[in-house]
Amino acid sequence: MMRLEDKLFLNRYQTDKHPHLRIKDREVCRHCEGKPCTFICPARVYVWNDREERIETAYEGCVECGTCRYGCAHDNIDWRYPRGGFGILYKYG
Repeated sequence: MMRLEDKLFLNRYQTDKHPHLRIKDREVCRHCEGKPCTFICPARVYVWNDREERIETAYEGCVECGTCRYGCAHDNIDWRYPRGGFGILYKYG
C-alpha cells in the first residue's frame, strides 16, 4: 500500500511567485490552541516553528483541497485557487 508521501511525490507543481494562500494575522496563530492547520493539511503546508513562535507556510506544495479554509476556527487563512496555469498538476488521475 502506498503512503500519502509517496502519492504526493507523483504530483508535479507549477509554482507561482504569488502565493495563493496566506495567513491573515500571524498573531492569531500564536494564541490558537492545538494549531489544527498543522495536522489537517494532507500536504503539510503549515508548520508551527516553536523557536520563532510563528506559523510557517509552504504554499508551493499545496494540493488545493481547501481543507485549511474549514479547519481554521479563526478564519485566519486566506485561500484562493492559484492563478491560471499554476498550482498542482496531477500526474495520475
